[in-house]
Amino acid sequence: MFRLSRNNLPLILLPGLLCDHRLWAHAQATFETSREVLIPDLSLDTSIVAMAERVLQQAPPRFALAALSMGGYVAFEIMRRAPDRVARLALLDTMARPDDPARARVRRGLLELAGLGRFKGVTPQLLPRLMHARSLDTPVAQVVLDMADDIGREGFIRQQQAIIERADYQPVLASIQVPTLVLYGEQDEITPLAEAQLIHGQIAGARLEVICECGHLPPLEHPQRTSELLGQWLDA
Repeated sequence: MFRLSRNNLPLILLPGLLCDHRLWAHAQATFETSREVLIPDLSLDTSIVAMAERVLQQAPPRFALAALSMGGYVAFEIMRRAPDRVARLALLDTMARPDDPARARVRRGLLELAGLGRFKGVTPQLLPRLMHARSLDTPVAQVVLDMADDIGREGFIRQQQAIIERADYQPVLASIQVPTLVLYGEQDEITPLAEAQLIHGQIAGARLEVICECGHLPPLEHPQRTSELLGQWLDA
C-alpha cells in the first residue's frame, strides 16, 4: 500500500529529451504536500555540463535527485560535480555509457534535419518506440506529443547537441555512495534493460526495479507504481 515518505528532503525531478514538468505530474502531486519539489527546465542549454550547473544553481543545499533518460546524464554530471549535495539518487531509463557509433549517427542525422527546419517533434509513428502498446490509445500519448511540440525545434537542437557531446559517465558509477534506485520499463526500446543492469552492477547497494508492460516513460505509463517506488526510495 502506498504511503507518503516520512522525511521532507527536497526532491528534484529531471525530465528527459523533449519532456518537461508534465512527465513528473503524478510524482509532483504526490510529494509536494510533504516537501519542496523542483522540476528544472532542461531545454535551455547546449551541454550536459551547463544543464547540471543550472540545476545546482536552483537547487537547495541538499536534495534527493530523480532523473529520466537525458535527465540521467545531467544527474551523473551533478554526481561528478557536487556529490555531497545529493542525499539519494534515482535513475530511470537512462544509460551511463556514451552512444555507440550507430546511435551517434542517428542523433547527428536528426540534428541536421532539425537544423534544416524539418523538426517533427514526437510523431505518432514514433510513439510505439517510446511506450508500451497499453499506453498508446490513452491520454498519455497526447501528453508526450504536446511536450515535444512545446519544447520545439530550438529546444530539441540544444538538447540533442548536449546529448551527442556528453561524457562517458561509467567512471562515476563506482563513486556513488547514496541510496540509489535504478528503475526501468521492461519493454524500453530506447534504453534497454541491459543499460539498467550495467548501472545497477556498478553502484554499491543500488536497488533495481523493473516495471512490466512499460516502455521508456514509467512516470507517465505507470505513474502510481513509479511514485510508490520513489516513496520507498525516499525512505531508504
